[in-house]
Amino acid sequence: MTMDLPYAHGGPPLVAELRREPADFRVEEILGFAPSGSGEHAFVLIEKTAANTEWVARELARRLGLAPVAIGFAGLKDRHAITRQAFTVHLGQRAEPDWQALDIEGVRVLSVARHARKLKRGSHRGNRFEIRLRAPQGERDRAQAVLDAIVAQGVPNYFGEQRFGRDGGNADLARQLFAGARMPRERRGIALSAARSELFNAALAQRVAAGSWNRALDGEVWMLAGTHSVFGPEPLDDALRERLASGDIHPSGPLWGRGELRSTDAVRALELAVADAHAELARGLEAAGLEQQRRALRLLPRELAASWQDDGLAIRFALEAGAFATTVLRELARWH
Repeated sequence: MTMDLPYAHGGPPLVAELRREPADFRVEEILGFAPSGSGEHAFVLIEKTAANTEWVARELARRLGLAPVAIGFAGLKDRHAITRQAFTVHLGQRAEPDWQALDIEGVRVLSVARHARKLKRGSHRGNRFEIRLRAPQGERDRAQAVLDAIVAQGVPNYFGEQRFGRDGGNADLARQLFAGARMPRERRGIALSAARSELFNAALAQRVAAGSWNRALDGEVWMLAGTHSVFGPEPLDDALRERLASGDIHPSGPLWGRGELRSTDAVRALELAVADAHAELARGLEAAGLEQQRRALRLLPRELAASWQDDGLAIRFALEAGAFATTVLRELARWH
């Protein structure tokens, strides 16, 4: 991330080592559906170790003699990790390959089925994480209090450091793009995504600093948990308060683009002030043709459990698609 972002639960009580080895960061994709059992696509469940998702997709295409467009996947997974995720391979009328003979470094084929359509980006429900923080130093009692607070209240739904690249360089890439630099489509997409993420994080940071990231302000736009559906603004009543408290809805912030903000009153004023403070990014996103969208301000990890072990702290939790595990961990520990 390219700015210092405030914490929701008093700052991390621990300092620890993260990702000493790939097994310290395990990710399992939650699709929310099973392969259809028939069709022109192979639905391949893969475990990859220290391998980039897009690289695996390219290797699958190359070794099978297919165009890259024949390979589908739902989401990009961490490289410095052991991850399990599905890929689809459009075989058409081709014979079934010998999947175990692919011999892609760091890749193991776990199962293969048939499926009717290509996996699209964002089609998964979420991810399940098993993470080990090694050699943690700090106050264990405070760490447990932060864990309890995360379970009860969630964390601010910041875009994680991965979105911004090494040393936050992707946001600088966006500034180059908006200044007129020509870029291939992939780099342009990375730049636009980083610019949007920086603006969202800036708006969320304002609300975390003010203590309003998980409560309602005048003019709030609400997002239904687990979806991208929004509604409001509308007058705050007991029903909305109950839905907010139960985690059924979340306050939302802007994914900047052209068009009118949906928010009004206090929320709109805050969001416009953030856009003015980052005018180069806001105007650039508008000129690039992106439309105003929204993202939940609050992230509620599911099934969170933690246990202290001889060599560190083991943490398990599940997150909805588009959320970052490091956004949860940053409330608990600084890492190296």
